[in-house]
Amino acid sequence: MHKVAILSRDSAIYSALIQAAHLPYLQLVLVDNKIDREFDYAQVDILFGDPDLTAQIVPQCSQLQWLQSTWAGNAALFSLKKNNYQLCGVKDVFQQAMQEYVFAYLLYFSRNIAGFHQAQKNKKWAAPTYQSLAGKTIGIMGVGNIGQAVAKMAKQFSMNTRGYTNASSSSEYIDHYYNHSTQQAFAAELDFLVCLLPHSPATTGLIDQRFLSYLPAHCVVINAGRGTTIVDSALINALNNKKLQAAVLDVFAQEPLPPQHPYWQTDNLYVTQHTAAASLPEDIFPLFKENYLRHLQGEALQHVLDFDKGY
Repeated sequence: MHKVAILSRDSAIYSALIQAAHLPYLQLVLVDNKIDREFDYAQVDILFGDPDLTAQIVPQCSQLQWLQSTWAGNAALFSLKKNNYQLCGVKDVFQQAMQEYVFAYLLYFSRNIAGFHQAQKNKKWAAPTYQSLAGKTIGIMGVGNIGQAVAKMAKQFSMNTRGYTNASSSSEYIDHYYNHSTQQAFAAELDFLVCLLPHSPATTGLIDQRFLSYLPAHCVVINAGRGTTIVDSALINALNNKKLQAAVLDVFAQEPLPPQHPYWQTDNLYVTQHTAAASLPEDIFPLFKENYLRHLQGEALQHVLDFDKGY
């Protein structure tokens, strides 16, 4: 019998889904949305939950074999010394949501929706300038399944696509690939930069003053990967000095974003409160179910993360 603990803000929903699935040899020993300081975590061999919560009790889970994360980002778990268990991430569920998020803003800026709204408020028939996405160049940093989905959508709009990656380089939707050694060529002449990189030592602070200086002044930066990738002061400086058209940020080094953070007051910066691609229980639970059945059969789990790489 496997003793499973659920520690998530959606713990009640996940518990109901587990019970409805009638998974064999499974005993729910904890279902909570906060840390229970009195619970004996040493009895748990499977954890299912949010990384920021589970990271607080993983060191106490001496019998832990496998942790199924409910989020794409797992920095809190990677920062722990304990790594003698399998950590499984969330993949293949966020593609459509990210496509919608990215292209909502690409169309917002290219079609100049704000300009049309202002013209309406001013009761002016003369249309403001606007452009098509066709022929524009989008640079995608991180070309995993989500990045490839964004590139696929870009091709539906007849855009030119560039991929920045040190791993995959075979997507049919990417016209040209670049890496760290060719980042200036990657950034040059981009109309849009979309960052979807995971958190790792290599990506921390990657988009700094020098990187931003490679981008043209009309470029729009969208970060829906990890907040640590961007150097905040460098981005604020670029926006204040009109070195960039705009920035759309969904993720931040510190979340929630503190009220005193200068991002709130920076012109042409859009904050979207980590909503680009939410983890919905109905999407995440099938990953747990599949991996649990694999675990019972002694088969390889899906989406196992690498503690050395950090993703």
